[in-house]
Amino acid sequence: MLTHAARRAQRGAVLFIALIVLVAMSLAGLALMRGVDTGTLIANNLAFKQSATMGGDLGVEAARTWLLANAGATLQNDQPAVANGTGYWSTSQDALDLINAYDWTTAVNVGTDAAGNQVSYVIQRLCDASGPTTAANCLKSSSSTASASSKGGATYGTYGIAAPTDAYFRVTVRVVGPRNTVSFVQATMY
Repeated sequence: MLTHAARRAQRGAVLFIALIVLVAMSLAGLALMRGVDTGTLIANNLAFKQSATMGGDLGVEAARTWLLANAGATLQNDQPAVANGTGYWSTSQDALDLINAYDWTTAVNVGTDAAGNQVSYVIQRLCDASGPTTAANCLKSSSSTASASSKGGATYGTYGIAAPTDAYFRVTVRVVGPRNTVSFVQATMY
């Protein structure tokens, strides 16, 4: 049996152990909260990036609409004042760095989408020189030719159904969103 002096010496030992466990649990709780906060920030950043990339569709559609409305001779030369910016070049401008060196304040400003993303675009005709589209100086879509068999093909009898043979166009869209999110989308169309 413990004497009165031995019991008095054990007082406070449980309190000391409980305080150590409490501090350890508090540190574990703080680490868990910090990990959850980091995960939430990463998820938010990914959502902003995805929203900016989806905003690129708005720019591609605006450029497509402009191309359809200005087909023909208009597309043979640079158009320095498309809508509200310099948005069309009749050559491919292969040396132009659209991501790191281009001044996007001069591009066509489509506007701001519902998510708060600012959308701009430029169009480049994939040709080596301005002027009429030719097979020698432009990337072009091919046309079909007449064939002997018409079953399941693009011909009926010996009369070929021609596909469009216009030049290809490269549309580059830049989307700037909240939290300095920047996304680039490119589409090739004819």
